[in-house]
Amino acid sequence: MHTVVVGTSGVTASDVLAVARADARIEISQEAVAALAAAREIVDALAAKPDPVYGVSTGFGALATRHISEELRIQLQRNIVRSHAAGMGPRVEREVVRALMFLRLKTVCSGHTGVRPEVAQTMADILNAGITPVVHEYGSLGCSGDLAPLSHCALTLMGEGEAEGPDGVVRPAAELLAEHGIAPVELREKEGLALLNGTDGMLGMLIMALADLEQLYKSADVTAALSLEALLGTDKVLAPELHAIRPHPGQGASAANMLAVLRDSGMTGHHQDDAPRVQDAYSVRCAPQVAGAGRDTLAHARMVAERELASAVDNPVVLPDGRVESNGNFHGAPVAYVLDFLAIAAADLASIAERRTDRLLDKNRSHGLPPFLADDAGVDSGLMIAQYTQAALVSEMKRLAVPASADSIPSSAMQEDHVSMGWSAARKLRTAVDNLTRVLAIELYAAARAVELREGLTPAPATGAAIAALRGAGAQGPGPDRLLAPDLAAADAFVREGGLVAAVEAVTGALR
Repeated sequence: MHTVVVGTSGVTASDVLAVARADARIEISQEAVAALAAAREIVDALAAKPDPVYGVSTGFGALATRHISEELRIQLQRNIVRSHAAGMGPRVEREVVRALMFLRLKTVCSGHTGVRPEVAQTMADILNAGITPVVHEYGSLGCSGDLAPLSHCALTLMGEGEAEGPDGVVRPAAELLAEHGIAPVELREKEGLALLNGTDGMLGMLIMALADLEQLYKSADVTAALSLEALLGTDKVLAPELHAIRPHPGQGASAANMLAVLRDSGMTGHHQDDAPRVQDAYSVRCAPQVAGAGRDTLAHARMVAERELASAVDNPVVLPDGRVESNGNFHGAPVAYVLDFLAIAAADLASIAERRTDRLLDKNRSHGLPPFLADDAGVDSGLMIAQYTQAALVSEMKRLAVPASADSIPSSAMQEDHVSMGWSAARKLRTAVDNLTRVLAIELYAAARAVELREGLTPAPATGAAIAALRGAGAQGPGPDRLLAPDLAAADAFVREGGLVAAVEAVTGALR
């Protein structure tokens, strides 16, 4: 099994994906253990002094003015976890919780939090055992950290609350820890606060969305190329010299991908109907510009994620010179903005894909294809309602593109008077990514059928391979009306699991 070693300088996106989605094993480096121990010595020294220090010997948030006596501090740390574990709603996905815990461990191991080495090791042990705390949909405002989600994770460290075992069954956390020989931790000064004061949930969801969208943007280049081919469009608009004079990197990459997919096509630009087109419609001709802008958005979001992966997000933090200082690094604005930006880009990519699908189904705009790609139009409805489904998905994505980060509701008696709503931005982006996959699957299914209905014309080797692989994945070809949902589900799985990109790249080589 792959092992991820956590040190003091952060982790990579591939580390997060390995732990969250592939159950990679975690080890804590000796460098990190030493940094943890050194920072803990500083916290212990401050705890022994009579002067109040936030998070060490005071209350939290609006209650930070109260100095907490030494005999109550363990209770204080226990209470903050219990009281902040106030999430509600459906359970959050297992991969999200694993990413959340792993990223909090990453910050703990930076040596800036003052957490003891044994607490960090317990976090790693729980992840390695396949134990997943029950975390709920609602409870984070994306400021002062993903408070409720992280608190539910910290509750598991204490042997309280519920968690899912490696068998997928939810049980009391104490039972699961005992079965795996993991002793619950008793939190000391600062540790409760350090375990729940980070932007780890929204960052984890950003990293997973980036990985999914990277594949989906390649898939979108393929489906756009298929639609262009099915509509007998021209590939001249994809020429590199045209995109060089507007040198957005994403646009150039998308155009290059489409050109590679359409190489040696017998259908592009050579079989015009009785009213030859001087230009294709925007949804076809401008596909690289729209997808390319989304690719550049991905690049910006990836830069933000990389910076966050190298960050230690906590309040207060232990500095190398021994100071323990309050700060505002827990604010989720940097992550929230790009989460919202990605949802906007995904909605627009879905919108242009739906417009191409609609064009394929309209006999007045499809240049010779049968109405709705039906076998016997009138008796058969063909793919009419598949486009309805696609339109419903796109409409939801447009609603999800409304920024969460433009909102703020004050909390903690106006101490936390401006919040990022980054968790909400991340949650809606996950839905948007799911919907985009379905939208592209429907375009793929329609374009493949349209290409097959162009009798006597030969598609490009790459698009032909994509269609053959789609049929092999269980999405049937043209014919009389049948139950359509299984075909669409097969196309969805084909796109979601990477089959479309793999089938094309087997012909073209790696797409950009």
